[in-house]
Amino acid sequence: MKQDVIETHDISYAPCRYGNSRLLFRGPQRRLDSPYLAFVGGTETYGKFIERPFPVLIENTMRKTCVNLGCVNGGIDAFLNDPTVIDICRRADMTVVQLMGANFLTNRFYAVHPRRNDRFLSASTVLQAIYDDVDFSEFSFTRHMLGALYAKSPGRFDIVVTELRQAWLARMRLLLDQIGPRVILLWFSEDALNDDHWSRRPGQLQTDPLFVTLSMVKELEPLVRDIVVVNPSEAALAKGVKGMRFPESQINLASEMLGIACHAEAGAALIPALRENLYTI
Repeated sequence: MKQDVIETHDISYAPCRYGNSRLLFRGPQRRLDSPYLAFVGGTETYGKFIERPFPVLIENTMRKTCVNLGCVNGGIDAFLNDPTVIDICRRADMTVVQLMGANFLTNRFYAVHPRRNDRFLSASTVLQAIYDDVDFSEFSFTRHMLGALYAKSPGRFDIVVTELRQAWLARMRLLLDQIGPRVILLWFSEDALNDDHWSRRPGQLQTDPLFVTLSMVKELEPLVRDIVVVNPSEAALAKGVKGMRFPESQINLASEMLGIACHAEAGAALIPALRENLYTI
């Protein structure tokens, strides 16, 4: 992404907790005793380095409380294992669930941290048997580990991808079943939602959400009210880090994220979908 104007001052995210949740969410804390919308997702929903991420833009436009339950590097497991999050979403007028990568969840092959789902904890005996020539103690993050496995053996790696996709679908169905039907799924990514093989995508293992395809999302369609696809425009992407706020030492990280203009497009795409589905409740 193009790097433009750089802000050197960080944002006060006003971290807060809801109920008995062990997750820290972006504040200020919202009241839950009046109608509200809930937003579940990863780094984009949280709005790292973004002063007004798309849940805030939607709140300001719709004049309806928006509860941001996004987590930096969060995956499905972070929310599925949190009864407080599930309860907040069940009581919301509508919940927007950002589609998160299939690498961010515990599966038959490896375990991730229960809250920081990008963190690799351990490989199962099954994965160690498939990759008996790999030292798994070298890895701290799932994407690093997956990249090493692919480099070692693309053929064996297909087995891993198949498992992650099956686990992702099962976990998403369980999450949606627990939240209830008042859900809008959000694909918010530079990458197109299609069935192209992941290795043919420009970023390969840097693609987000990783390993998720159009066919997988279509399987969830009967369980939700709507699916909103946001691929930021070239004009929005070209603005790069302009207006984002981060320490200068983190410019490389910031440049990999979707910027302010991208969040504006996400909010603009979600608002009509929210209004239409709220009207038909």
